[in-house]
Amino acid sequence: MTEPKTLEIALYQPDIPGNTGTILRLAACLGAVVHVIGPAGFDLSDRALKRAGMDYLEMAALQRHVSWREFEAWCGAGKKRLVLLTTKAETPYTGHTFVPGDILLFGRESA
Repeated sequence: MTEPKTLEIALYQPDIPGNTGTILRLAACLGAVVHVIGPAGFDLSDRALKRAGMDYLEMAALQRHVSWREFEAWCGAGKKRLVLLTTKAETPYTGHTFVPGDILLFGRESA
């Protein structure tokens, strides 16, 4: 029997360490993978992430991607479905049908 897939989270060039830490903590609690697509607007060293992610970082599944191209190639190889999250969407998230394995993509906070 295979394990059910959970939703995954992708952060495109995040620039606020506290937000990234919050998402890492949430993902650790839910068993979700977090993808950080660089370059980030802050130091992505383990020390910096440990401060932002507090005690949850060891439990978080973090996958780093150097660029959008690398992430896009990874998604294509795995036939991943991206769900783009924006404040400008016509459909609210409550009206969308999510499926296991979807990747929720958040853009850069300052842009």
